[in-house]
Amino acid sequence: MANLPERAAALSINLNKIALLRNSRSGDYPSVLAHAHRVIAAGAEGITIHPRPDQRHIRATDARQLAELVSEYPGIEYNIEGNPFAAARDSYPGFIKLVAECRPDQCTLVPDGDQQLTSDHGFDLHRDGERLQPVIAQLQQLGIRVSLFMDPDPEQIALAAAIGADRIELYTGPYAAAWGTPAGAVELQRHTAAAAAAAQLGLGVNAGHDLNLDNLCHYAQIPQLAEVSIGHAFTVDAIDRGLDATVEAYRKELESGHQLRQAAR
Repeated sequence: MANLPERAAALSINLNKIALLRNSRSGDYPSVLAHAHRVIAAGAEGITIHPRPDQRHIRATDARQLAELVSEYPGIEYNIEGNPFAAARDSYPGFIKLVAECRPDQCTLVPDGDQQLTSDHGFDLHRDGERLQPVIAQLQQLGIRVSLFMDPDPEQIALAAAIGADRIELYTGPYAAAWGTPAGAVELQRHTAAAAAAAQLGLGVNAGHDLNLDNLCHYAQIPQLAEVSIGHAFTVDAIDRGLDATVEAYRKELESGHQLRQAAR
């Protein structure tokens, strides 16, 4: 069984939306690299990106440059998310080849198609498990921790452990959508049970998608939670609050959740 984290979940900032703003003009403004420096300096513990074949936001060049940047910060985690079966296109070399070049600390495999606006479901490992297994092994041989984007379904999570994943990232979209309604508590319980099931199987637990300053503290009380990645809400909040203050606000919510779960033990 995986040990419970003894500290608050780590905050990894997804920089996709910074890249999206940059790509709306020519040049390098706003700079993805400059924002990576800033969020790390402000207290973020990781950088997440999700390059897609159409390079609608993060480009392959960003992924390579961020790999160099993060190497300057011992202890800061670099996480690259994406569809492991995304093929090469124009200047995009294919997802697995790009990850192999960049050697991030963690690679989160996500079942998103080219036409999806954003990730909106976890893997069906009855369908995809057999072809994912050698990909997981390949990445692990490069020293990369592998996480699978999953719905809070214990049966599917058991399959993630069986094919060799190191962690899962629980898809929190439905939890966020239900927050503030009676269904929100039901969703939170589903995620709590799924995280416990994952830990029993030796899997680490990450989470992400539409987590924000309203719903994060409650989610952060899940005992096994090791890391969250937040991008869209973080970017919106940074416009209102300023970047440094927003990193601090998200760290405070994670710490509050951690303190509440410690008090409940």
